[in-house]
Amino acid sequence: MHGKKKSGNTKATMAHIKVKTQKEIELIRSAGALAAETLIRAGEMCKPGVSTLEIDEFIGNFTKKNGGISACMGYHGYPRYACISLNEVICHGIPDAQTILKDGDILNIDITTILSGYHGDTSAMFLVGNVKPEVKELVATAKLCMEEGIKAAGLPGARFSDIGNAIQPIADEHGFSVVEDYCGHGIGRGFHEEPTVLHFANNEHTPLIEVGNVFTIEPMINMGKPGTRTLKDGWTAVSCDGSLSAQWEHTMVRTKSGIDILTLPR
Repeated sequence: MHGKKKSGNTKATMAHIKVKTQKEIELIRSAGALAAETLIRAGEMCKPGVSTLEIDEFIGNFTKKNGGISACMGYHGYPRYACISLNEVICHGIPDAQTILKDGDILNIDITTILSGYHGDTSAMFLVGNVKPEVKELVATAKLCMEEGIKAAGLPGARFSDIGNAIQPIADEHGFSVVEDYCGHGIGRGFHEEPTVLHFANNEHTPLIEVGNVFTIEPMINMGKPGTRTLKDGWTAVSCDGSLSAQWEHTMVRTKSGIDILTLPR
C-alpha cells in the first residue's frame, strides 16, 4: 500500500535510510512470505461475479489465521484489509460489496502484512476472464518495468534514481506512461520509511543503495496520460483521463551480490 504520495511526496528528502540487520531482514522475509501466499490465494478468487469485498474479507481472515495483521486496516483511517484497484483505479481502491468483477476486468491486489512487528508489502495484477490483447500488454509491461527496476537496483554502484531511469524507457517504448504521484518506499518496522523510490526518469541526486537497505519497487503504468486524481473518499486514485492502469510490487533488500526479493512464498 502507498501512503498519501507514499513517503510524503515524490520530492521527499533521503533523510535517514536504515540499514537492516540480518535478523530484521529475516523477519521482513517472514512477513513478506505470508503476504505473498495471501496474494496468490486472493488472486485465485478473481473471477466474474466475485465482489472485491469477498476478496478483501478472505485476505483479512487468512492473514489473521496465520498470525499476521493486515497493515492497511486503520492506517490513517483506511477502512479495509487490502487495496483492490480495478481498471482505471491506479491505487488505494477500497473493496466493497457493490464492485463485482466482470469479464475483461484487470485488477491490482495490494497486500501489506505485519508479522512479529515487521512489514511485508507486495502487489500483483490479475486478469478476469477474457482480457483484450492491448490490455494484457499493459499488464505485462508493468511487470517488466518492475523487474527491470529490480535489476537496476542490484547493479554495482546503483543509486535509487537508477530505478526510475530503468523503468521509464520501457513504458515509453510501449506507448504507456509512468505515474509520478506515487512511489516506492523503505519498509521495516515502519510501513513507510525512507527512502522515497521514484519510478520515473529523474535527475535527483539520490544516495547509493547500500547493503541492508530494504525497500519496495512498485511502478504504476497507465495506458494513457500519467496524471492522477483522488475520488471523494479521500483514497481511491484514478487516472485523470480514465485510461487503464497496472502495477506490480515487491519488497526487497540490497545484498553484497545484488537484490534479494523478500515477498516470495515459502
